[in-house]
Amino acid sequence: MPRATTTPTLEAGDQAGNELLAWFHTPPGQYLLEQERSWFDHTVADLFGFHALQLGLPVIDALAQNRMPHRWLVMPHWSGPETPTGGMLQVALVTHAAALPFPASSIDLVVLPHTLELSADPHAVLREVERVLVPEGKVVISGLNPASWWGLRQQRSRLLGNIGLQGTALGRFYLPQAGDFIGHWRLRDWLRLLSFDVESVQFGCYRPPVTTPLWLNRWSWLDALGPRVWPVLGAVYCMVGVKRVRGMRLLGPAWQPQRAVSVPAAVAQKHAQHKAHH
Repeated sequence: MPRATTTPTLEAGDQAGNELLAWFHTPPGQYLLEQERSWFDHTVADLFGFHALQLGLPVIDALAQNRMPHRWLVMPHWSGPETPTGGMLQVALVTHAAALPFPASSIDLVVLPHTLELSADPHAVLREVERVLVPEGKVVISGLNPASWWGLRQQRSRLLGNIGLQGTALGRFYLPQAGDFIGHWRLRDWLRLLSFDVESVQFGCYRPPVTTPLWLNRWSWLDALGPRVWPVLGAVYCMVGVKRVRGMRLLGPAWQPQRAVSVPAAVAQKHAQHKAHH
């Protein structure tokens, strides 16, 4: 599917989503979007099945390179067009991420691009994802890393804001204020409690928290150095979890032909030679 080029808007009541979408228009937000789009394209391209869901954040077409026949975008609120614009996935369902109207074990892939950060109850969202996923189904999650240069600057701004210095240059927020950033170590524990195996964790966005495109480009060489020197300090992480069902074993295809039992020809030959001898 073609990639989205426009940014839709959410309803005014969804303040956290509006703030995050507005931040994606900034130079750091555009930089992060490009990193995540590349990672999503690479991750979901080889995930097969029939049904895939993207929960929230339509500015990222996380299923663009996936080849499942049924791919849907689920939003908590929507006031945009009823048809795709600029290649954006069509909003197929408006519902809460913690109350999906799908039967248990019916979805092969669920993608959560910053969905847990904007949720009032991320535990409930993960439990619902575990319910609708088929055994061996996969969940793909992206989130902002609080243990990064970007996260440390955000914490500094909050500390200065608590003492009345939020309006100063040092107290100005770099990331959106709304939402609760979840560390990858916490998310890993949550997934394990729900019988998920963490298949992979990748980090990205190693440039320092600067705001202008000029300085972001000057620090671009850190994206190649960061994964080797300080891999867990990337500003964003992307995690893949696999739903495991204990005691279940997936069998291979039953259409493989069985080998024919060969009759030893040596017996017949020996009998024929015995008659010829007599």
